[in-house]
Amino acid sequence: MNGDTHLSIGELARRTGLTVRTVRSYSDRGIVPPAGRNAAGYRRYGPEAVARLNLVRTLRSLGIGLSTIRGALDRDTPLTDLAAAHAEALAVQIRVLSARRAVLMAAARRESTPEEMDRMHRLARLSEDERQALIREFLDEVFSDAGAVTHLAGVARSMTPQLPDDPSEEETEAWIELAELSQDADFRACMRRTTGHHMADRTEVARRAGRAAGLPVRDAEAVIHGHAAPARAAGVDPGSAQAGPVVDAVTAAYAQLCGRPDDAALRRRLAPRLDTVNDPRRERYLRLLAVINRWPAPEPLSPELDWFRLALRTRTAA
Repeated sequence: MNGDTHLSIGELARRTGLTVRTVRSYSDRGIVPPAGRNAAGYRRYGPEAVARLNLVRTLRSLGIGLSTIRGALDRDTPLTDLAAAHAEALAVQIRVLSARRAVLMAAARRESTPEEMDRMHRLARLSEDERQALIREFLDEVFSDAGAVTHLAGVARSMTPQLPDDPSEEETEAWIELAELSQDADFRACMRRTTGHHMADRTEVARRAGRAAGLPVRDAEAVIHGHAAPARAAGVDPGSAQAGPVVDAVTAAYAQLCGRPDDAALRRRLAPRLDTVNDPRRERYLRLLAVINRWPAPEPLSPELDWFRLALRTRTAA
């Protein structure tokens, strides 16, 4: 062999910045095979070995395993194909690591027990089908009394989270909290009561009007928001006499919605509906849903509902 064109392991190591031990290991694995041996039996490498080792070093720095590299080099796989395949593999790893970090961040904030951390980890690892099954079971219970009412079926669909294929840590953490919330028996009961109240109002309106229960009517909270928001924004004290006309306007509108007289019985009917619909967990669910589905944050109703509850209580007592 011509010594001017072939390199020893030591020379190859110096040209590539690798150690002799690393070059020998790659050579033993067949990643950089020698071109031959000299008279003393030492391995000699052709000049192409330098380029091959530089490529191997680059791919290793990107996290590609030696078995993958050797297979690609043996098959003369185009570098672009190898890069694309590894990029996809890295994307999967990033999603997994992002989910793990979201679990750890949530656990740290909540000072979670090992059992709680394990539960969060399992929720973060659910497949799309498993996530949908979990939420479907929750919504089936919440809307079990609604039957096939088209309007509420649409509401149920609008309450279904769709975690993106590439969720951020914030979205993953929101999913974990929402999933935990959906499994809370007390929250389920609260949501079912809200649906029951909603259906009772709609059914009564339909019965009195002689039409199908599925026809849309305004919700009590929408009526309250429409009247209470301006009063609250104007700084009206809910315990003051100025709040009285607002309460009267809401109860009159609600009486018309239900087809009932605006009397003390109607106000007793409205009070528990406000207690149920104003559960802070309901608003939290909707905010988490918006994060997961990448929707704008919903407008909070709690300030207006809190204002009206106090105004109604004061007015009823008076």
